[in-house]
Amino acid sequence: MTTSRRSFLTKTATLAVGAGAATLATPAVTRAQDVIKWRMQTYAGAALGEEVVKPAIDAFNRMAAGQMEIELFYADQLVPTGELFQAMQRGTIDCVQSDDDSMASPTEVTVFGGYFPMALRYSLDVPALFNKYGLKAIWEEEYAKVGVKHISAGAWDPCHFATKDPINSLADLQGKRIFTFPTAGRFLTQFGVVPVTLPWEDIEVAVQTGELDGIAWSGITEVYTVGWSNVTNYFLTNNISGAWIGHFFANMDKWNALPPHLQEMLATCFEQSHYYRQHWYWAGEADLRLNGGKLQLTTIPDEEWATVEAAAVTFWDEIAAESEVKAKVVAIFKEYNDVQNKAGRPYRYG
Repeated sequence: MTTSRRSFLTKTATLAVGAGAATLATPAVTRAQDVIKWRMQTYAGAALGEEVVKPAIDAFNRMAAGQMEIELFYADQLVPTGELFQAMQRGTIDCVQSDDDSMASPTEVTVFGGYFPMALRYSLDVPALFNKYGLKAIWEEEYAKVGVKHISAGAWDPCHFATKDPINSLADLQGKRIFTFPTAGRFLTQFGVVPVTLPWEDIEVAVQTGELDGIAWSGITEVYTVGWSNVTNYFLTNNISGAWIGHFFANMDKWNALPPHLQEMLATCFEQSHYYRQHWYWAGEADLRLNGGKLQLTTIPDEEWATVEAAAVTFWDEIAAESEVKAKVVAIFKEYNDVQNKAGRPYRYG
């Protein structure tokens, strides 16, 4: 009896120790209620979003390994694009991909988001300005004032006109109803353009029915990707800007609540997304001009387009006069472009 009892106790202790060791050796499985869940909305429609944001979100969700999950929504699915900032500030949406201008953010830097006329020649100008010329710190400070975390900025495509009728001179722009960004539209009105704001998903039909005469919202890559090449006939090679400035933002409280490793992982995925767009657009812009097959290229002569470039400098000064912050940003644009122009090729041609 004693031997059996001792044997029983020994076996029981061994099993208990073994179970404890197994418990220590097995990673804890995250409970469903512990998973951090965010909702994110992009400015882009579904077709464009497949390229400019979905790969980054899919990668983050895989790497987060059940600790966090981001549910992605496309343009206007949760709220209209013009209400994205307010929804993020309130916490209705946790994270946003957009330019400042489109989401109507109430900051001093909003006017520079999207396409600030003639400020940029190439997509690499954007990360250079933010990381080497101080724009990143300015954006972070301005958004912190309104309870939003500015995570990072990156370049998208240049801004060209895609139209139903050919544009061969500035006179051809007179009276054209064009879907474009708020600041770009404000600038273009002096050349007779009539800026029109519509939900992103309605643009193709609006051009098809004649409500719009064209689009100045992207480069040729997006014109083909989202289907606008099906309803337009011409593509103007002159551009209003060589690159779009877009960002990733988050509600500040939600961002601060994330563990540091998830903050770093999210920022890294967004940086990879910026890099992907660099080569996706760069390759697409050249290839589709030559091989797209749907749009005929037109060009306004350089000597006439110089009028637009000169008007942009005047526009910059008008913006700079509006506030100290805007003046600081414009000064950085001027300094940067002066360096690029003096450096010569390949930084600037002519």
